[in-house]
Amino acid sequence: MNKLLKYLLCLFIIPFSYLISQAQRITNRSYNAYLFVYFTGNEKAEEAVHFALSTDGYKYIALNNNKPVIASDSISSTGGIRDPHILRGEDGKTFYMVATDMVSAKGWNSNRAMVLLKSTDLIHWSHAVVNIEKQYPRKEQLERVWAPQTIYDRKANKYMIYWSMKYDNGPDQIMYAYANKDFTALETPPRLLFRNGDTFCIDADIIEKNGQFHLFVKTEGKGSGIKQAISSTLTSGYVLQDDYLQQTDQAVEGSSVFPLNDGSGYILMYDMYSSGKYQFTFSKDLKKFELADQQVFMDFHPRHGTVIPITAGEAEKLTSRWLSSKSILSNPLSKTIKTANIFFDTSNAVLMLPLKPDTKASHFNPEFLQLPGATINPAGFQDFSKGPVSYKISIKGQQPVRFTVKATHYNNPVLNGFYADPEVLYAQKTGRYYIYPTSDGFTGWSGNYFKAFSSPDLVHWKDEGTILKLGKDVSWADRNAWAPCIEEKKINGVYRYFYYFCAAQKIGVAVASDPAGPFQDIGRPLVKDLPAGVKGGQQIDPDVFTDPVSGKSYLYWGNGYMAGAELNSDMTSLKDSTVVMTPDNSFREGVYVFYRNGRYYFLWSENDTRDADYGVRYGYSTSPLGKITIPKHNSVITKNSSKGIYGTGHNSVLNIPGTDEWYIVYHRFNYPKGIHWGEAAGYNREVCIDRMTFTEDGFIEEVTPTHEGIGERH
Repeated sequence: MNKLLKYLLCLFIIPFSYLISQAQRITNRSYNAYLFVYFTGNEKAEEAVHFALSTDGYKYIALNNNKPVIASDSISSTGGIRDPHILRGEDGKTFYMVATDMVSAKGWNSNRAMVLLKSTDLIHWSHAVVNIEKQYPRKEQLERVWAPQTIYDRKANKYMIYWSMKYDNGPDQIMYAYANKDFTALETPPRLLFRNGDTFCIDADIIEKNGQFHLFVKTEGKGSGIKQAISSTLTSGYVLQDDYLQQTDQAVEGSSVFPLNDGSGYILMYDMYSSGKYQFTFSKDLKKFELADQQVFMDFHPRHGTVIPITAGEAEKLTSRWLSSKSILSNPLSKTIKTANIFFDTSNAVLMLPLKPDTKASHFNPEFLQLPGATINPAGFQDFSKGPVSYKISIKGQQPVRFTVKATHYNNPVLNGFYADPEVLYAQKTGRYYIYPTSDGFTGWSGNYFKAFSSPDLVHWKDEGTILKLGKDVSWADRNAWAPCIEEKKINGVYRYFYYFCAAQKIGVAVASDPAGPFQDIGRPLVKDLPAGVKGGQQIDPDVFTDPVSGKSYLYWGNGYMAGAELNSDMTSLKDSTVVMTPDNSFREGVYVFYRNGRYYFLWSENDTRDADYGVRYGYSTSPLGKITIPKHNSVITKNSSKGIYGTGHNSVLNIPGTDEWYIVYHRFNYPKGIHWGEAAGYNREVCIDRMTFTEDGFIEEVTPTHEGIGERH
């Protein structure tokens, strides 16, 4: 009897102790942070492994000041790596990383290998190169080996690596093989995992949920984008679903899915590579996805990467090794801050935070991001109205650092985000001000849509949304949406709005009954050819002007030359009267015309928009198409180096109705970073407003660009 009791007791104790150990293991591995692994661009120096940390899965700070944490030339055969994927091993303490062994400058079909890495602390990594062409030669020409990823196959008890691969003229398809025990080589030849008929598919990412495997992949069909295929078996049987999952009409690649630590759902993120942006979406069930962009913050611009949950202890090791106090302080999360314009004077340890209108400096919380292993004091709301506040940053394993933080109201830039070439309008119909800009922030000025913003006072601006999209609303062009202008006309008692815009280096016109649209394109370009006698330049940068003396309307345009012509009464066609009016050799683009006290003023931009000396000059005439006289001192606005303001050009002008109060609306380089961005400063611009005044004899006084801008008008 005693033996039986002992036996039964053992049966109870063993499972119970096992459950306790399992519970302890799960508790010890509870995750409350996230590690983002990525690369940053197509230059060799950017094709490397970078790390960033988050506590909520949405807001990330780059480690090591956004420099590589692993030297690519020490781990790869080409000198660069792309598309890094990281996985936590089944033992909970080993990490596996795979990446494309590639330098894009050598060509998109130049690589034949992948890199395999292994670590037990996320800091020190062993590595091996697997060259598919050498290890598994075939008769066909191997063209590329892209975007490897890893998942543990519980049936095979092995780590499976899968990637996209292309031979000869065949499509890219997803292949897989098993890694050896040491994770230094493949021990099985590549096998087909998934293909999409005869069209390519790349950048596969697999996640398991409730016994089913969800494979997310970039594919082509009637459209192009991210779809998912589902199977109950890891290595076969995937059925492609119909819906594209990306929440954008921009080109995308490099999707990655990860679970949120609180169990609320999943993040599907992807690389919008043509615009240099990243997008996050949220799903509860891996079926329906919704945008989560408003919650996302990153102080870096990632390309194709992956995220894994990590523990507080693991995050502390990473912050101790690679997090700087400057990174924490430079990235406050308060939505009342103009985050793109934060200035850090590192030599004096002073941080300046530009506040949005109506933010109370007397009760302001910068909301510095808290990361495991790092603390910041004081925390919460502080009174900045009486002067700067001193902060102490402590990071485990590092010496504490003190910084001075200032909070100041800057009205410039007036729009949140990157915009350029602003056209300003006061609409009689609504009694509101409007700005119609180029949507900026796209490499090579490649934006394809236009937006509008409205304001009651020139300080508080409302985003009215997209008012015209090339390719969708404009059938004759789908690229280079630049430099619009607009005119309000009251025709037969009804207000009409004529919106002139650039598309594919031609000028079109769209019409609406409201200043915020919707606008309808007339179906053809209004200006598409060079004027007679002009041998070079572009048909861009229109300006529309209605002469208050005659009531006639005119269109002006040109890059490299300046042309003008009278518009017909329909406002959608030109009279056969084009005049080449190029004022002098300083003219580059961006003409703007206005009338004051008997004079017709012609403003234009000189130099290149990527040039720090991009600025505005002017001349005047006695008629809308007459000879332009150029004053001896004709600079309207130029850089203000002492304030870090550069690239001040492509303007419009606003006269407050019934007054002699004038404002210049222009774009500039981003402050303070733009001057350090090189060519990119010319397509990451921001819109500003400053007061413009005249001398007694009617000459424009040179405007000094400011950060303060103008105050609220009632």
